[in-house]
Amino acid sequence: MKRPVVSTWRRRHPDFPAVVSENSGRPLFDGAQVTDWLIASGLGNAAPTELRSELALFGIIALRDRFTPWQLVETIGSLLCLRRLDGRPLADDGANASPPDVEADEALWSALLRRAERIDAEDDFVLRELHSIDATAAPLARLAEDLIESAYDERGAYEWLLAARSRLGLDSLAADAVAPELRSLLTQLTDLRVRLEQGESLTLADPHARAGDLLATLLDNTEDRDRVTVLAADPDDRLTRITRRRLLLAGVSELDLDVQTGTDLEERFADPDLVVTQLPYRPGEDRSVLAALTELERVAYLLRPGCTALVLGPADALVDELKSTEAAQLRSALLRENIVESVIALPGGVLPFRPGYRPALWTLTRGPVPAAEGKVLLADISSEQLTPGVRMRLAEDVLLWRAEGLRTLDGHDPRYGRVVPVADLDRAFGGPLTPPAPPASAVLSDKVIERPALIAEAEARLERATADTRAYEDKRGPYRGAVQRRVGRLPRRTTLGKLIAARTVTRLPGHRIDEKHLTQDGHHTVLGPEEITGERPVGGRRIDRLLLATAYERAALTEPGDVVYTLAPRLGVYVDHDGFSVVAFPARVLRVNADATRPLTPRVLAALLGAARGTARSPSAVRPARRIEDYQLPDLDPDEVLRFDALLTETERRERLLRAQSDALDEARRLTIAGLADGTLTLGESRTSNRT
Repeated sequence: MKRPVVSTWRRRHPDFPAVVSENSGRPLFDGAQVTDWLIASGLGNAAPTELRSELALFGIIALRDRFTPWQLVETIGSLLCLRRLDGRPLADDGANASPPDVEADEALWSALLRRAERIDAEDDFVLRELHSIDATAAPLARLAEDLIESAYDERGAYEWLLAARSRLGLDSLAADAVAPELRSLLTQLTDLRVRLEQGESLTLADPHARAGDLLATLLDNTEDRDRVTVLAADPDDRLTRITRRRLLLAGVSELDLDVQTGTDLEERFADPDLVVTQLPYRPGEDRSVLAALTELERVAYLLRPGCTALVLGPADALVDELKSTEAAQLRSALLRENIVESVIALPGGVLPFRPGYRPALWTLTRGPVPAAEGKVLLADISSEQLTPGVRMRLAEDVLLWRAEGLRTLDGHDPRYGRVVPVADLDRAFGGPLTPPAPPASAVLSDKVIERPALIAEAEARLERATADTRAYEDKRGPYRGAVQRRVGRLPRRTTLGKLIAARTVTRLPGHRIDEKHLTQDGHHTVLGPEEITGERPVGGRRIDRLLLATAYERAALTEPGDVVYTLAPRLGVYVDHDGFSVVAFPARVLRVNADATRPLTPRVLAALLGAARGTARSPSAVRPARRIEDYQLPDLDPDEVLRFDALLTETERRERLLRAQSDALDEARRLTIAGLADGTLTLGESRTSNRT
């Protein structure tokens, strides 16, 4: 929550927990009391388990002045592993005294060390980390128990802890993490769940495991972990121990787990069935294309018949044109080996810690189906967002290509790429591995086939809109606002607050609408700050009338002509001519009283508010510079108000006519450019005359 929200809670709710101390003038509260209050009041905007886990994580982060971030992650991870291996709570040795003291901490820590020496004598998971620290770490055992209670098990607690690695200050541990959307795509491309449901026992491998993020994501997608063997390796001993603990907590048996410190997998342990890895990151100044391709070749050597590999690496080595002859020869050799299944250019930003890094993905299969031999699927989603729809369609393309190759019977074509013969890529020695043309499914889609008809329809609308504009101008004449310089005294000034006090204008509140209740096909339009400021089109968010009546009994609909305004994030004013809309807080409503002594009209009020001085907000300001009641407006005569309203009405009508022409012309132009760009349209002789 932002700080003003907490201040509001303290002011509005007398039962909010009291301050327990102060630090440099800032009030400090008991975290457990605040958490219990949020859960009881329902104001936490999160599930109780998440609130309690946040409390435990906050307690862990608060100990950074006593322990290094590495010590926190390693010690708590070791304690969680000890609890899983031993099957007993961490603080069940009679040392969980309250309040804890030095003797209780020493007794607790001594008991934990004895358990670790007994259960992990070979120091595979926990012993080294617990021996490297003293009894001052006893509070971490209690915090680990709090995490487990919130997450239901040790695995969930460890994943929550690793998800907070940046908050702990371990940026080096978070640097190689990929976005959740990319992890989901990799999971879909492995098809791990289907393989396990078919009764197979699989061996997963990652020769560049780092903290084990990719392997943990794959295991999170299946419940059949008893039939999974995992091989992993990383040069950093700290990371290999984190990965080993993470996989054990994920449900992989000790006997089915081998994580090596170094660069080689223990292949004698098991043959990999599925390899998922991310090539080590190197800065652009030091990055070697040849080194990246050499690492890719090492992964290819791990493949046995039927094995699949997913390799995430730099786009300049995996996709882009190669300047080095040696690198081009190596990449061509990999393509000719008939193991490259697909090459995918990924969007930037999927490695959040390195937003400028351009990644790409190779999928490799040893022994592809006969219909895919000698061919590669090239796909480019670098300009797409990894939405669920994009991930699903791309995964379907790759999985169908892997299972059946080129499908000629039903005409299924990839949605994001082209199937290209390896011989063509070999002839374009060192050339970019990008689709040579738009996907065939895009070229042959109904939308593309119907483009000429859609363009003709847009041209017809343009002609009708032009005729309507000419007819209106013939009827009303050219636009003349009759604006002239005022002579004499300027109109006196008033404020919106005075208009509200005089009952000329009535101010009505907005309503707090839950985002999950908003759809695109409801009965009532929802007007919030996004619609009023133009960031979102009006009508894009709607709500069902039955839901509105049951969940928001006090919500009132707007009337035709209501002026809806917002001050956050900036001033926005909108006249709801149709009415029957729902105004979402922080937006509010101004309703003009037609029976007032000096009445206004909605259009005039909106125009004057939008032109008021001093309505901007400093970027660093929490609140607007002044309240909307203090906005100064000219107190126009009733006759001048009517003339002003007529002028605004006339400009709106002409604007609608011109917008109809502009929209039709823009659609015809957009469709024509798209058709010429993808080669599906051509131009005949123009019917327009070249007038000078």
